[in-house]
Amino acid sequence: MISSLRQPSIAISGSDIVFGKRHATLIPPQSFLPSLVSEKSHRFVVSLKKPLHLACIGVGNFGSVKNFETEKSFEKGDLVKCGAYEADRSEVEDSGTPSAAAKKVKIGIYFATWWALNVVFNIYNKKVLNAYPYPWLTSTLSLACGSLMMLISWATRIAEAPKTDLEFWKTLFPVAVAHTIGHVAATVSMSKVAVSFTHIIKSGEPAFSVLVSRFILGETFPVPVYLSLLPIIGGCALAAVTELNFNMIGFMGAMISNLAFVFRNIFSKKGMKGKSVSGMNYYACLSILSLAILTPFAIAVEGPAVWAAGYQTAMAEIGPQFIWWVAAQSIFYHLYNQVSYMSLDEISPLTFSIGNTMKRISVIVSSIIIFHTPVQPVNALGAAIAIFGTFLYSQAKQ
Repeated sequence: MISSLRQPSIAISGSDIVFGKRHATLIPPQSFLPSLVSEKSHRFVVSLKKPLHLACIGVGNFGSVKNFETEKSFEKGDLVKCGAYEADRSEVEDSGTPSAAAKKVKIGIYFATWWALNVVFNIYNKKVLNAYPYPWLTSTLSLACGSLMMLISWATRIAEAPKTDLEFWKTLFPVAVAHTIGHVAATVSMSKVAVSFTHIIKSGEPAFSVLVSRFILGETFPVPVYLSLLPIIGGCALAAVTELNFNMIGFMGAMISNLAFVFRNIFSKKGMKGKSVSGMNYYACLSILSLAILTPFAIAVEGPAVWAAGYQTAMAEIGPQFIWWVAAQSIFYHLYNQVSYMSLDEISPLTFSIGNTMKRISVIVSSIIIFHTPVQPVNALGAAIAIFGTFLYSQAKQ
């Protein structure tokens, strides 16, 4: 225990100051420090510049003092010991507080893990969709896997279960609806077009955020924010026009996903103020509720009969490896979202936005390399402009 004491006019500094009496009596706490100053028979140093930092206070056998004010008497030979030192700073820094460098390392690990997991998810997700083009079931399995993982973690006490009530779930419901729509729409998009094209279009999400906030919520933004939308919209348009394997369903899926995730963020900000649920548990609850919403719609749109026939075809073409692909895309989907929500507990929304932009770059580049996606120079230029516009947007909102 380290504490700091300051006097209005003077401060006492020294090291291992010990006062001993053969028949020591209790010194009232409120008179402890003044008695040090007034006792001229003991040796001490008085500093007018530096504060006194007490490292410990001990009584008797120099153990910690508990309920100091309630003690009535001490044994003979008791001592009062004060270990102190001078310091240039006015306060003692909490030794338990992590340094700035340690925090930067932690954030860097979060970002690297987030990007890596997202890249792996997108690769396996595309592999599954190429062999098994049923995005509604694929989306459901992703949510189901994450929900199961968290339920097991709570049951085994690996993770602390959140303390929620009915009001929490009511508030979470519109967030879950928007999350479900955005998740399914993005998966539908990737089932029809290249992963890189989906993410190029999804980099236009800031434009949807500003337009929705301006015309629906009535919020206003500085001029630089509006100007940053020009390269975002222009870059996305250029990439869409020059896309070799353009598909309207894929394009609209990415656009709907953008819009849905904007509303998810708005509902989340409005409804979760003051809620004491960690980022990890918040996303876990979101996954469970989204799964409950999505499952009946997935059955209605595609259905078990279609899924069974597609499974037979995929197993015949790919083999048992297909099962690993499905498991991998489901697990990594939950993990990358989990890490992204956990990182929100440690960083500002601006830093998160920049990290999200860099994540899209890593996904676009890696998917082009792995799937050998043909890219025209003008298409790459459009993608670069859109991503650069997203970066400008994050800076303009600072």
